[in-house]
Amino acid sequence: MQSLISVVDRIDAPTDRPQETMDVRSLGPPEPLKDTLETLAELPPETVLAQRNDRVPQFLFPKLDDRGYVYETVERNEDVVTVIWYEQ
Repeated sequence: MQSLISVVDRIDAPTDRPQETMDVRSLGPPEPLKDTLETLAELPPETVLAQRNDRVPQFLFPKLDDRGYVYETVERNEDVVTVIWYEQ
């Protein structure tokens, strides 16, 4: 299993910023969406967040767009990782 850091490294997310991870695979809807938005609101804007989920968080994407975040999702065999950051 590749690490979340290796996912961040292979997409267009900044690699020179602080990184945080969160695992929402065990949570039922709407908790992953709610927890991710709350976490983003608490993080400094330069932090890159990698969210580990068991499915593509399709309802999260419009919320991220509305808040000005950039994101990429990578589907892996064991999970789905969405990497979220502000463009600076």
